[in-house]
Amino acid sequence: MTSRRTARVASVIREVVSLTILQELRDPRIRNVTVLGAEVSPDLRYAKVRISVMGSDRDAALTLHGLESARGYLQSKVAERVKTRYTPELRFEIDRGPQKSAEAARILREVLNESSESEDETDSVSTTDDAAAEPLS
Repeated sequence: MTSRRTARVASVIREVVSLTILQELRDPRIRNVTVLGAEVSPDLRYAKVRISVMGSDRDAALTLHGLESARGYLQSKVAERVKTRYTPELRFEIDRGPQKSAEAARILREVLNESSESEDETDSVSTTDDAAAEPLS
């Protein structure tokens, strides 16, 4: 089994899981979910599906629990598309990368706003100093 095959299987698993979540699952616990990717073991028996959940940690935990409940159904959908000896066992993992990048972007915006405010204050102080330094005629 080549790495090309595992990459292709991982891509199909990501596609099937994301479409099934979007179009067929009606569990109220599963919402605001993005399937970021899938990694398949070399023997194609296990697949780790990385997801991102917008919301609080409680929402993420509920979504993960809902996906664990729907795992059998999702695996059956994968089995319909992936023709292998064994259907990969799906394991779900929350990827905190998008949340961390959003937090980093927020911090950068705050720092940039603070630095621009301090530059504005410095400019206003220097212009008032220049006006005071000019002699009156």
